[in-house]
Amino acid sequence: MARHGWCFGLLWMLGACGPSAGTDVPLPPDAGEAAPDAAAPTPAPPLEPGPAAMVRLTRAQYQHVIADVFGPDVVVPGPLEPDVALDGLWAIGAGSSTISPRGVEGYEAAAFAIAEQVAAAPAPGVLPCGLGQPGCVEAALPVLGHRLWRRPLTADEQAAVLAIARDATAELGSPRDGLTFGLAALLQSPWFLFRPTLGATDGPTRPVTDAEYATRLAFFLWDSTPSAGLLAAAEAGDLARPSGRRAWVEALLDDPRAARGVRAFFNDYLKLRELDALTKDPAVFARYSPELGPMAREETLATLAWLVLDVEGDYRAAFTDQTTFLNRKLAALYGVPAPAAEGFARADLPADGPRAGLLGQASFLAQHAHPVSSSATLRGRFIRETLLCGTIPAPPADVDTSLPEPSGDLPTLRDRVAVHMTAPSCAGCHQVMDPIGLGLEQFDGLGRFRETENDTPIDASGALDGVPFADARGLGEAIAAHPKLTACLTRKLYSYALGRAPTVGEAGELVRLEAAFAASGYRVKALLAAIALSDGLRTIAVPGED
Repeated sequence: MARHGWCFGLLWMLGACGPSAGTDVPLPPDAGEAAPDAAAPTPAPPLEPGPAAMVRLTRAQYQHVIADVFGPDVVVPGPLEPDVALDGLWAIGAGSSTISPRGVEGYEAAAFAIAEQVAAAPAPGVLPCGLGQPGCVEAALPVLGHRLWRRPLTADEQAAVLAIARDATAELGSPRDGLTFGLAALLQSPWFLFRPTLGATDGPTRPVTDAEYATRLAFFLWDSTPSAGLLAAAEAGDLARPSGRRAWVEALLDDPRAARGVRAFFNDYLKLRELDALTKDPAVFARYSPELGPMAREETLATLAWLVLDVEGDYRAAFTDQTTFLNRKLAALYGVPAPAAEGFARADLPADGPRAGLLGQASFLAQHAHPVSSSATLRGRFIRETLLCGTIPAPPADVDTSLPEPSGDLPTLRDRVAVHMTAPSCAGCHQVMDPIGLGLEQFDGLGRFRETENDTPIDASGALDGVPFADARGLGEAIAAHPKLTACLTRKLYSYALGRAPTVGEAGELVRLEAAFAASGYRVKALLAAIALSDGLRTIAVPGED
């Protein structure tokens, strides 16, 4: 039986239901600051919902869904359609990308490989019956389709899937083959590969359905599909009540899968997936090894998951705290005792040491550096664009961005950057990046601490938007106190939840979420709950014909 033709209108849906990314709204310049000479704050404008994005499953989400529905032992083969980042997030790219012809072939191959594993040895509880029992395939496919499509199949959809299963069973002679082909059809459907949000009623603004809201919650907080219990709650009307919504959001955040969701967001937001491709010249950095990138990512994600969920700490502490999670190799790189003989464990860095917060971790220091040296520009740009949501234009194509080579007159990077910034075409942008990055120059391109460069003392002092700092720890404190830091996280987390950038009509919703974040003591777990319960996640605008 040929393995093709089971895409259920995939190409039609890609062409007819193209995504809408919305109109990006800039971060308010005074976000987090009190308005001077104002008797009372101006009320934030009411929400004007943005259009729903047609969000495709990322590679990680695809794997998470398969593991949650079929069990962790099912292997997802590759390659799947690659993820694309827009506005700094793969989550937004997933709301603005389709599937290439090669991607369709990849999803087809993955669907059959997964279906064959499930049919051959289903994990306990995956099927509602024994595969050898009469009628089991007919009973199992609607149940599996419900989980995979995140809603019940219509009568026509159920009939189409069961017809495929019956044809496969008749032609190939086994219920196992029927289950394989029926399940492969479900896995290739756009209802599985995408998360459509159509809304519950007609009109220019409409609430999402309870099933759509359950799906948004699960992918936002768990990076995966809703559980059977959450789907049942949606269909029972529990999510239509404020008390029911709050109870379920609290339950989702208290579930162990919330750690996976927190890790998924910060992996995306901080671009930590790029650490898989981290390379350094071993002739320059003797401690470099190919494992450094993944190890550094784990340190950062473990630290953030601990801060957000275990201690429910202040997000700003992520830039000043000296608690981290290390293994033996990272401890050796940092010059501190290993907290455990094997694996990662919590470690408290020396109180008088040079390293604190995320900016003292190798994930940041090594990633935002060159293969043979550090880089004040890369580090400063990341702080400006990613952490503070600023915008720095790309350099003109004909501008020489190279720095002078070290010399007796220019021994340190600060000296060489000063010469570079005398060029009028470079100074405008570099003046807002390089002085920040120079505050981290006591860490080399791998993240090791040093006090000199070419036998010359390193000056790590500077100022961030008028706030002076003496070194990397002082820079972390200045970033933690910067009014744009928490507003930027709010905007990025809201974008991540929706799969698109905020629209102008959602500016007021961002202000309200930022206020709730501040009132919570800047606890990210509280911000996650506020976004999950916000009207922005529960309503959509229907785009016009244009």
